[in-house]
Amino acid sequence: MNQTQIYTTRKLEKTIKKSIVEKSESENKILGEWVATIFYVDRKKCWLIVNKLTKYLLILSDIKTSDLNNITEIFTKTLHSQLKNDGIEIDYGKLSELIGEIKLCETNNDRSANGSLNNCMFSIDHWKMEYGSFENLPFRKINSGLNSSPNQMLKWKYPKEVMNESIKAYAQQRL
Repeated sequence: MNQTQIYTTRKLEKTIKKSIVEKSESENKILGEWVATIFYVDRKKCWLIVNKLTKYLLILSDIKTSDLNNITEIFTKTLHSQLKNDGIEIDYGKLSELIGEIKLCETNNDRSANGSLNNCMFSIDHWKMEYGSFENLPFRKINSGLNSSPNQMLKWKYPKEVMNESIKAYAQQRL
């Protein structure tokens, strides 16, 4: 069974200490690893997660401590919804199989991924001011905007374009 590791920033790690597990040797070969940080909107905890390979971003909104038991399902459903919103087609069952089980790991201090997260936080802060309250924030739209910005580390490709290529490559392997 696949495992997808999400490394946490120190800030997020402090809020979910009990859910942190040891890094395992089996890495997700298709999507690779992810890095997550936490931000707040109206005192609700939200996670911003970036894929290290594709720089594809995902926002998980209003994550409570009790949600950590179902983090694999929450992550998979949210990612599927975001991929669909970005025009990337993949069957939910295939995506679930591809992701496998989510493992939350302590920080790996990946400067590249942390830099991507920090850059996106500026945009999110702007949108928080523009939309006001948590209930008014269109998370999928914001997420799509972040994934539709060219990235220098991807040779000026869009993260959603690179993610689409990765998923298509996976689908081709499965045939």
